[in-house]
Amino acid sequence: MPSKTFIAVDLGGGSGRVIAATTDFSKIELEEIHRFDNPGTDLPGGSFWNIVGLYREILEGLRRAVERHGDSIVSIGIDTWGCDHGLIGPDGSLLGMPHQYRDSRFEGMAEAMHALMPEAEIYAHTGIKTNFYNSSLHLLAEERKKNPALFGADRLLFVPDLLAYWLTGRMAVERTIASTSQLLDPRSGDWAWEVIDALGLPRKIFGEVVAPGTVLGPVREAVAAFIGKPGIPVVASACHDTASAVAGIPMKGSGNLWLSSGTWSIMGIETPDAVTTPDALERGFSNELGVAGTVRFLKNIAGLWLIQECKRQWELDGENVGYAAMSAMAEAAEPFSAFIDPDDAIFASPGGMPEKIRAWCEKSGQKVPQDKGTILRVATDSLALKYRLVFENIKALTGRDFQRLHAGGGGIQNEPLSRATANALNVEVVAGPVEATSCGNVITQMLATGHIADLHAGRELIRRSFDFRIYQPQDTAAWDEAYARFRKLID
Repeated sequence: MPSKTFIAVDLGGGSGRVIAATTDFSKIELEEIHRFDNPGTDLPGGSFWNIVGLYREILEGLRRAVERHGDSIVSIGIDTWGCDHGLIGPDGSLLGMPHQYRDSRFEGMAEAMHALMPEAEIYAHTGIKTNFYNSSLHLLAEERKKNPALFGADRLLFVPDLLAYWLTGRMAVERTIASTSQLLDPRSGDWAWEVIDALGLPRKIFGEVVAPGTVLGPVREAVAAFIGKPGIPVVASACHDTASAVAGIPMKGSGNLWLSSGTWSIMGIETPDAVTTPDALERGFSNELGVAGTVRFLKNIAGLWLIQECKRQWELDGENVGYAAMSAMAEAAEPFSAFIDPDDAIFASPGGMPEKIRAWCEKSGQKVPQDKGTILRVATDSLALKYRLVFENIKALTGRDFQRLHAGGGGIQNEPLSRATANALNVEVVAGPVEATSCGNVITQMLATGHIADLHAGRELIRRSFDFRIYQPQDTAAWDEAYARFRKLID
C-alpha cells in the first residue's frame, strides 16, 4: 500500500503544532510541519485565547503540509485542552473570544452551583468532580451576569469543535471534549439535561454530539483555496488532548494504569463503564470519555505546570535556564528536604512560582528551599509522591493492584520525574511515546477513514513505531518513608 499522511493539529495551553504522520501501516513517522505559540492574554473583562490567531496558524500549517505531502494526505484531526468554548450566534459568527479556563470568573461559582444542585447529584449525572476549570462554572458565571451572548447564542462549541467548524462549516461537539465540561452524561453520551436546567443555561446552545472518529466533512472552499487542496476530510478525532494521549499509549487489554504527563499530569485507568460512587467523588476522581467506547476514570494533578512556571519566572527575572539544565539541578539537589501539595490552590494561577513554593514550605514549618535546584527537587519529589497518593486511591476504588504504569506525553522527557515516579509507586514505568497525543489523534483518524480495524490495531502500530524507556523502582524504603511524611503534611 502506498504511504498515507494524516495531519494532526495538536494545541496546548502554551503552544500549538501541525504534525504530519506518514505511514505505510507497518510504522508511523511524525514530522513537525509548523509550530507556534499560544499565549493567553489578559484584557479588560478577563483572560482570553487568541482563537483567530490560532486558526490562522493552523491554516498556515495545513498549507505547508499540502506543499510537502500533497495527494498522500488522507484527513485532518484537531485535539486541544479541555473545557474552554466559544458561543456561535444565529448568523454563524463567534460571539466574543473564548475565555481561558484559569480566568477568575470561576471564583465563587462552585458554591453557587452546589446551592442549585448538590455536588453528589451533579456527580451522579456527569461523573465529573467539580474543579475550577469546568465549563459548568464558567457558563454559570455568564448566566449570573445575564450575558447577552449566552442567551443570544445558537450553539456552544468547544475549542476544537469551533476550529473544525471554521474548517468545514459543520457545527458538532465531539464527545471526549464535551465530557470534560461537567455537562455531559458519560453513560448516554448525551447532554446531562438535569444539570443544564438546574444551572439555568439555555438548552438551545447544546447541539449535536458526535463520537470520536466521526468524519465531519471536507474543508470549505475558502480553506481549500488557501491551503492548496480541496476535499480533505476533517475528522472529529479524540478532540480532548488527554483522550488522544491515552489512545496513543500502546497498552494491551483493559484496566491498564496510565499517566498522561504534561502541563497537567493525569493518572487513571481505562474502563468500559463510568464509576460514580460516593467514594470516587470523595477521592476527587472524574469520568471522561475516550476512543472506542472507553471511559477514562482519572484524577488530574498539577503536573509540569510547577516546573514550567518556575522556568518562566526565572526568564522574566532575566535568567534563561533550559529544561535539561533544570533536570540536572534537580537531580543534584538534596532529596526529600521539603514537600508541597502540587494541587494546592496557591499554585493554580500563573506567576511567582518559586516564591509560592518557598512560601508553602515556610508556612508548613519545613526547611525553605533557597537555590533553584532545591526548589525544583521539592517540586519533583512532591509530584511523584502525589502520584503515589492517586495510585493508592485507584487501588482502593478498584480493588486491584498494578505492577506497571504506562506513561506518555512530553513530560516523560523529564527523566528525574520518571525515575521518581517508578520509585514512589514501586512499579515498573513504561515511558513512551513522547508524542502520545499526536499518535492518538492520528489512529482515531485511521479508524474514521477505515485504514485500521480497531483501537488495538492502532496501538500496535504505535508500539512498532517508537522507542520506549523502562524505569524500575529503586530505593523504595526511602520513598515509603518520604510518602509517610508527605501524607502528614497534606492531610
